[in-house]
Amino acid sequence: MTRPALLNNNIKTLRFLHGEMTQQQLAERLELTRQTVAAIEKGKYSPSLEVAFRISRIFDKPIEEIFQFDQPDMGD
Repeated sequence: MTRPALLNNNIKTLRFLHGEMTQQQLAERLELTRQTVAAIEKGKYSPSLEVAFRISRIFDKPIEEIFQFDQPDMGD
């Protein structure tokens, strides 16, 4: 049995480094709810590609520096 792929991120750290931005402030800039931002931060929800690019622009970082994809072994 394989485990699901994981999309990890460092949004919480980036928010802190950008003037201690709150989840609500980030949500407003992304035109999302605070709950959606919280779920993305906790890895419970994977953002759309559009939202990932918008997050990367807000923090002026490449997507790869914000999101890390942990692909599980396929059990080969």
